[in-house]
Amino acid sequence: MYITETTLRVRYAETDQMGVVYHGHYFQYFEVARAESIRHLGFTYADMEKIGVIMPVIEVQCRYLRPALYDDLLTVRVILRELPAGHRIVFEQEIANEQGELLATGMVTLYFMEKSTMRRTVMPPELHAKLEPHFS
Repeated sequence: MYITETTLRVRYAETDQMGVVYHGHYFQYFEVARAESIRHLGFTYADMEKIGVIMPVIEVQCRYLRPALYDDLLTVRVILRELPAGHRIVFEQEIANEQGELLATGMVTLYFMEKSTMRRTVMPPELHAKLEPHFS
């Protein structure tokens, strides 16, 4: 299993008049944390695109448990429970506040696709090699 955590501070522009984070911003928090989890491995989305692979989101789910508020310091956890064998990768994600209260949970499914043809492909060998030790 591969787990990483990224911290983000809620900005004023992400909240409504009550100081509560607008629900759509949680998906951006998920995205930032996913990109950072790959960067933590020493690989980036930009690296993937350079070798001709993109990762479009094909499904996203979010369950809101408690509100995130203006100026909260959030911890976004990314959990990869299985090393992908095919074209699909599924990230589980959790968002907690500084008190450790779980605010939201989610799941994001992406496909590995060839940038030039838009056809499904498998995880790039470079990324696979960096993830594999976490699943041994």
